[in-house]
Amino acid sequence: MKENDDAILGCFVSGPALYPEYIGTETQKEAKQKGEVFTGYIWGPLGIRDPLNRLKRRDYGKDLDFALFKFYLLPLIEELVVLKDIERYRPKERAIGIPIIIHDDNFFNRSDFERRKFLKDVILEKLDLLAVVIKRNKLDTNIALLRSDVEKLSF
Repeated sequence: MKENDDAILGCFVSGPALYPEYIGTETQKEAKQKGEVFTGYIWGPLGIRDPLNRLKRRDYGKDLDFALFKFYLLPLIEELVVLKDIERYRPKERAIGIPIIIHDDNFFNRSDFERRKFLKDVILEKLDLLAVVIKRNKLDTNIALLRSDVEKLSF
């Protein structure tokens, strides 16, 4: 169930993932702490969820009901192998999943400003990939307007 049934964009966070030998270790504590830091950037008071939820599907066409940004925190190598840049459009659900990998180099080792800039930049890059899927599937979705509206958001 989506957090806002009218929203065209949403967020999901997976991880951080750990190998079994790290359960109960300092590595697990660090991973949990990083997960808490990251979720603040999504669902916290200054997170990206609220601005993204202001964008309503009815304003962009009739074929795409929902695009879900799937943030994978510190994924395992086995997860990276199966993740694609963008998932297939699911016509029954009129939805698509958009994986985004979060790791130390692109997020955790950066300043607050750089983290926020990264999130906005990666979302815009993923919307460019979504534009290709929209065109290929001949969907009635104004992706140029959606991208423009996301670009105007502050987060």
